[in-house]
Amino acid sequence: MAEITGLVLPFFGLILLGFVAAKITRQPQEAMGWLNTFIIYVSLPALFFKLLSRTPIEQLARWDFVLTSMFVTYTIFALVFAMAILLRRAPIADATVQGLAGAYGNIGYMGPGIAILAFGEPAAVPVALIFCFENIMHFTIAPMMMALSGDEDRTPAELAVVVVRKIAFHPFIIATAVGVGAAWLQFVPPLPVSRMIDYLAQAAAPCALFAMGVTLALRPLKRVPVELGFIVPIKLILHPLLMYLAMSWIGDFEPVWVFTAVLLASLPTATNVFVIAQQYSVWVERASATVLLTTVSSVATVSALLWLITSGTLPADLFPG
Repeated sequence: MAEITGLVLPFFGLILLGFVAAKITRQPQEAMGWLNTFIIYVSLPALFFKLLSRTPIEQLARWDFVLTSMFVTYTIFALVFAMAILLRRAPIADATVQGLAGAYGNIGYMGPGIAILAFGEPAAVPVALIFCFENIMHFTIAPMMMALSGDEDRTPAELAVVVVRKIAFHPFIIATAVGVGAAWLQFVPPLPVSRMIDYLAQAAAPCALFAMGVTLALRPLKRVPVELGFIVPIKLILHPLLMYLAMSWIGDFEPVWVFTAVLLASLPTATNVFVIAQQYSVWVERASATVLLTTVSSVATVSALLWLITSGTLPADLFPG
């Protein structure tokens, strides 16, 4: 238990520090702009490049792993979307945001930090693969479903250009592509550049987690939506459980890859879900509440999962042989 506390306390402690700092200083939300710019455009891309560029190229072509992860996340999205339509009679736009709330974990801000802290640098490759391909999925789903709902006023061609641009120019995906290229070419940056990349990469997790705490503080919980009764357990419990079963069933992945995929599936709803809700003026307040409640609840669920993994209680392959 002391080992789990050592893993979880610094991680969620940084979120708490950001939350408390925001409550004490009462800075406006606009004050977050440059910190978010540093995290998204500089620090996290440096982390992805650093770790991927040092990875043997054959490890970066695990399509069985990528497809398994995406299938599980698609399944969770479809399940929550269907429940929103059938149980809550939600319109397509609302159901889309709810589906994203159940399937889109905080794999960008929280994923690299907690996975590498828990499992070491070998976790970087599965983190990067899951991040890139699941983000491609999310960037595609949101505008497509909003178009189906009638809330998207662009033509299909314009919509396709927007989706491709979002995918092609996302800084994380660019950094991943450059890192893969460096690994393939076995390129090693000059020492001064390498040191700068190291400094930037080391700042990624602390800055991202602090910023997440600030963001949560700036979006106070006003009411608990009824939909959270199924979204929270699906995101924090069912998603990692299905990921574990699928990874075990497909089989023969390295233990660190299995546990990394399960850990990323267990993370709370991404703040990007709130951004998407704001962009389309759909389910905005409830999206904010979902991010806050899943993040607070994940302190217990992620801690429990890490204990199961590090204690050896959870085998890497449920169906060996």
